Amino acid sequence: MPDGYDYLFKLLLIGDSGVGKSCLLLRFAEDAFTDSYLSTIGVDFKIRTIELEGKMVKLQIWDTAGQERFRTIAAAYYRGAHGIVVVYDVTDNDSFANVKGWLQEIDRYASEGVKKLLLGNKSDLVERKVVDYNTAKEFADELQIPFIETSAKNSTNVEEAFVTMSKQIKETLDTSPEPSGNSKAGNVTPGRSLNEESSGSCSC
Repeated sequence: MPDGYDYLFKLLLIGDSGVGKSCLLLRFAEDAFTDSYLSTIGVDFKIRTIELEGKMVKLQIWDTAGQERFRTIAAAYYRGAHGIVVVYDVTDNDSFANVKGWLQEIDRYASEGVKKLLLGNKSDLVERKVVDYNTAKEFADELQIPFIETSAKNSTNVEEAFVTMSKQIKETLDTSPEPSGNSKAGNVTPGRSLNEESSGSCSC
């Protein structure tokens, strides 16, 4: 068991700029939240280890910039990802409409069989909500993708979202006789230390 964990999963957060990807990551990794808006520049990541079904799972979670000018940078990080979380803002119809485009990017760049999760963030903003839960759930069901609404601000379902994704990946690896490429202790992306702190920028 390397460095005290049984599995290493690489997860990717994608979605439009401003939907709260960085805030979700900050909440999950450090149980913190900030209202300051600062767009992620390029790609950032954080590490957290969780216990899942008696096993220690180290999650390497990459937060990608949603702006068009960073798309080519982010595309490189799709490769080797075990799971990809597509995030939209429940108060922004456009961010939900653009989910289809993000899913197309997954098909284009990610490994075949990568696990997906649709996540509607900012569920605490009830009065401003424009994307109905049932609408998003039906869309996700059609694609056979799990769907969760979250609030990074209130910490609602944030833990559950990452655990849900981790369970999907673990089940696939556990049932695969000989995983090729996506080993149980997945490859750590070179060039940055696991202990390196990220900038903490937040697109809330």
